[in-house]
Amino acid sequence: MSRLNAVVTRRADVAPGLMILGVSPNGWDLARFVPGQFAVLGLPAVSPRCALSEPEKASLRPDALVRRSYSIASPVGERSDLEFYVTLVRSGTLTPRLFALQVGDRLWLGPKASGLFTLQAVPPDRDLVLVATGTGLAPYMSMLRSDLLNGGPRRIAVVHGARHSWDLGYRAELVTLQRLFPRFTYLPVVSRPAEEPVPWGGLTGRVQDVWQAGHLARWFGVAPTPSTAHVLLAGNPDMVDHMLGVLAGEGFSRHTRQHPGTVHTEKYW
Repeated sequence: MSRLNAVVTRRADVAPGLMILGVSPNGWDLARFVPGQFAVLGLPAVSPRCALSEPEKASLRPDALVRRSYSIASPVGERSDLEFYVTLVRSGTLTPRLFALQVGDRLWLGPKASGLFTLQAVPPDRDLVLVATGTGLAPYMSMLRSDLLNGGPRRIAVVHGARHSWDLGYRAELVTLQRLFPRFTYLPVVSRPAEEPVPWGGLTGRVQDVWQAGHLARWFGVAPTPSTAHVLLAGNPDMVDHMLGVLAGEGFSRHTRQHPGTVHTEKYW
């Protein structure tokens, strides 16, 4: 177990199958990362799976280290106590093992963060629309916590979609940020309002409905356009693909290294 170089420092269960996990490198610090990047977590194949998981479909070598990438939710200056927002994939290989962890348990953490889903290609004078489903919110939390909201006159909106209100992780923090920063807007969206035990008074449907219904224009005071805003999309691949089509129809273009554009994407699973 000497290869398990990190320890669980905290765990907050947001809802069944959804948690915020704190991980600390054991005696070392993660290399400096850029907000929006991901780190790699791992556990041995012999590690137990949580009670909510389904039977594993494939057999693993007992000495295998199961590894997956997870976006960092921590601010950029925090390298000794990292935060991850994780959803349980019941039939998955790693998340059922992560959900069996408790504070003090050990796991493996890659020494360096990676990824291009950052704000480095976004001009500082452009408004930002950060669209996420589920745990796709994690990279945005890192950006917001890393002084993004003190970056001048740009308007910033987070549009976060989930099935139920109790699945809206970080909701209290984002509501607080909206109160503190007049140019920041938080728009939570619930897709199954009929299942709420207390009537949901907020937006309903899918995150793409928020864009197409013009809610951002009302909150911003002006509709985001390719000349004024960049859009980030993170989460469900179907959402990302749908939003890419919607945005392309309005003149936005997907950003790549070879062809700079105004839409940046990160697909989960």
